[in-house]
Amino acid sequence: MMDLTRLFEAPHYQKKTYPLKESIGHREPSGNWKFWSTDELLADINQLSLGLLELGVEKGDKIAIISYVNRPEWNIVDMAVQQVGGVSVPVYPTISPREYEYIFNEAEVKYCFVSLDGKGDLLEKVNASNANSLKKVFTFDKQDGANYYRDLMKDGDMSPIEAIKAKVASDDLATIIYTSGTTGNPKGVMLTHNNILSNIKDVLPHLPIVHGHKALSFLPLCHIFERTVSYCYMLSSVTINYCGTNNLGGETGELRAVKPHFFTTVPRLLEKVYEKIYNKGLELTGFKKKLFFWALSLTEDYEYDKTYGFVRNIKNAIADKLIFSKWREALGGNVVGIVTGAAPCPAKMARVFSAAGIAIREGYGLTETSPVLSVNRMEKGGAFLGSVGKVIDSVTIEIDPSAGDYGPGEGEILAKGPNIMQGYYKQPEKTAAVIDEDGWFHTGDIGKFIEDNDGNRFLKITGRKKALLKTSGGKYVAPEPIEKRFAEDFLIGQLMVVGEGKKFVSALIVPAAEALKDWCDKNGVTCSLVPKASNPELMGVSPETLSNPKVLAEFERIVKSINPEFSHIEQIKKFVLLPEPWDVSSEELTPTMKVKRRVVRQKFKPEIDGIYAG
Repeated sequence: MMDLTRLFEAPHYQKKTYPLKESIGHREPSGNWKFWSTDELLADINQLSLGLLELGVEKGDKIAIISYVNRPEWNIVDMAVQQVGGVSVPVYPTISPREYEYIFNEAEVKYCFVSLDGKGDLLEKVNASNANSLKKVFTFDKQDGANYYRDLMKDGDMSPIEAIKAKVASDDLATIIYTSGTTGNPKGVMLTHNNILSNIKDVLPHLPIVHGHKALSFLPLCHIFERTVSYCYMLSSVTINYCGTNNLGGETGELRAVKPHFFTTVPRLLEKVYEKIYNKGLELTGFKKKLFFWALSLTEDYEYDKTYGFVRNIKNAIADKLIFSKWREALGGNVVGIVTGAAPCPAKMARVFSAAGIAIREGYGLTETSPVLSVNRMEKGGAFLGSVGKVIDSVTIEIDPSAGDYGPGEGEILAKGPNIMQGYYKQPEKTAAVIDEDGWFHTGDIGKFIEDNDGNRFLKITGRKKALLKTSGGKYVAPEPIEKRFAEDFLIGQLMVVGEGKKFVSALIVPAAEALKDWCDKNGVTCSLVPKASNPELMGVSPETLSNPKVLAEFERIVKSINPEFSHIEQIKKFVLLPEPWDVSSEELTPTMKVKRRVVRQKFKPEIDGIYAG
C-alpha cells in the first residue's frame, strides 16, 4: 500500500491483493442487497471514465456528487472522475437552495450526479441552482426524462484512460469539499490525492480491520471522515455495506443483517442507542431490572487497559454473560471496534460501551486536515478516556497559548503535516487566515496535552475559539447568519443560537420590549415592562408576560416562518424567552455591542439545559 500515490488506485490494489466477490454493496429499495465484486467495481469505474472522456471532461473539471444515502455509485463516480484528472465536489443533500447555487457557481461545476431516492428533489435543486457552468445532470436511478448515469458508460480501448492516469500526480487536486462558513457562505476545502493518502497510511495500521471483515457505512460520504475510511476499507479488502440511518437497529435492521466487524459513527447515534438500552432497562421489573442496573453500575469506573481483582472479574463475567452480550448481539455480534468523530464524544458513552465489550475510540480532525489529526487506538496504551487520542505519525501539533486567555497548558491547536489542505478554493484571504507563513494550520479549537499513568501523551479538546458550533451529529452551524435574519423581526430584540454538542439547534431569545408591549395591547394580552436591574434605562418584559400562551404561540409562528430559509440542521427546533435585555453593564455584551457567547452560555446554562432536558 505504501506505493500508492493516487486515490483511484485503491480498488486496483484490492484486485492485486485480495479481490472480493462482495467488495461494495447496498440495500436496494426492494430490501435486497446488491453487491459489486472487485472486478465489477473496476469495470464500472473504467467504463464511466471512458464515458466522461467522451463527454469532454478534462483535467481539473469539477464534477458534483449528491446523494441522501451512501451507495456504491458514489464511489464509482468519485474514482472515475479522478481517473480522467477531474475533481469531485461532494455536496451535502440537505443544504439550502442558496448554498447550492453558491457552491455550483464558485466551483464552476460542469456535470453533476445525483441520487433520486424515490424523491427527485435533488434533481430539482440542482436544476434550479442557476449554475452557468453546469452542462448536464445524471441520475443514479433510472427515471423518465432524466439522464441515467449508466447510459454514459462506454466499452472500449482503455489506453487513453491509462495515458491520462499516468499524468495524474499525487499533488494534483482530488476533491473540493465545502464546509459551513461563519459568514454564511461555505468554503471549498482543496485536498490532493497525497493529502488524503498520507492520512490513510497513518490511520490504517490502527484500525482493527482485516481482509474478510465487513464494514457498515452510514455516515455521509460527502464528509471527509467517512470518505477517507471508505478508502481504508477498500485497501484492506473489507466488504463495504452502505445504508442509511433510518433502519440501523431492531430485528430487521442493518446491524443485525450485516453483522459488521467495524463502523464509524457520530456521538449522537451512540447516545440514541444508549437511550434505547436504558429505557428498556427501565421497563424491566423485579430481579431482571435490578440485574440490569447492577451490570450498568459496573461500567462507572471503567478505564481503558484497567485491570481488576478476582472478585470484580467474576462480577464482570456475570454482567457480560447476562446483560452485555445482548448489547453486542444487537449490534450484530461481530463488532471489533467503532470509531467516533465529527463531534465531541461524551466520555460516558465511550466508557459504557467499551466496558460492555464494544470498543469505542474517539478521533479528532477537520475537513481541512483530511481529516485525522489524532485518534485513540485499540492497542494497549493507545487510548485514554476524555481525550481525542495520540497525534498520528506524520502530523505535528503545537499548542498556541497566545491567542486568548486560556487555562494552564491550554491554547489553540495548530497542526502541520502532509494532510493539511492546499487552501480554500478561490479564497486566498480566508486561507491566509488559517494557514500562517510557517505552514501551521490554525484549527480554531482549544486544547492541551495530557498524560496517562504510563506517560503516554494524548490530545484533549477543551473548547472552540470561533462561534461556529457543531451539533452532536457532527454538523457545523454558523450562528451569525441565523441570528442576523431573526433579528429582522420586530418582536425579536436579541437572539443567540445554541446547540454545541447537542442533537439540534435552539435559541435564546430576548424580546424587543416595546414592540412586544404594542403587540400585546393589540392582541388582548396583559404586558408588564420591567426596568433592567443593572441598567434601569433598559426595559425588560415580566416572566408572566413571556409565559402567556398567546405570546409563546406568536414567537413559535415567527420561528416557523423563518426556519425554511435555512437548511434542516440550521433550523431552530426549540427556544426560550428571556425577560432582560443583554447589556455591557451585565457583561453579556462587549463595548462594541458584540455578544459574549461564552458568558451568555454560562449565565443561562439552566435555561439551555432545560431546552435539552426533554
